[in-house]
Amino acid sequence: MSALQTVKLWLVQHMHLAKDALHIYVALTLFFGSALLFGWRLRSWGPWLVVAVAAVAGELWDISDRHSGHIPQNYGANLHDVWNTLFWPSVILLLARRTKLFGGR
Repeated sequence: MSALQTVKLWLVQHMHLAKDALHIYVALTLFFGSALLFGWRLRSWGPWLVVAVAAVAGELWDISDRHSGHIPQNYGANLHDVWNTLFWPSVILLLARRTKLFGGR
């Protein structure tokens, strides 16, 4: 088991979260954290891209782990995880760009 899988398993067990919830928590932490750290506005693409890169990288790591462990691949689950990770950052980005809710327009 890779370091990533070990950390994910520990978080799921000790935080009492479902894996889908973990994706959402990580996504929102990266989205808001990168905006704060780099001084980006929520309507900029920067925070969303950080989440997108992390989501794709995480799923590629999962695919690699399954491959090295001779575990059958489930690409549909990988796409679901990317979708689940990007959903709320995408909603926030659209609201920030199209409404006044997050200081947009």
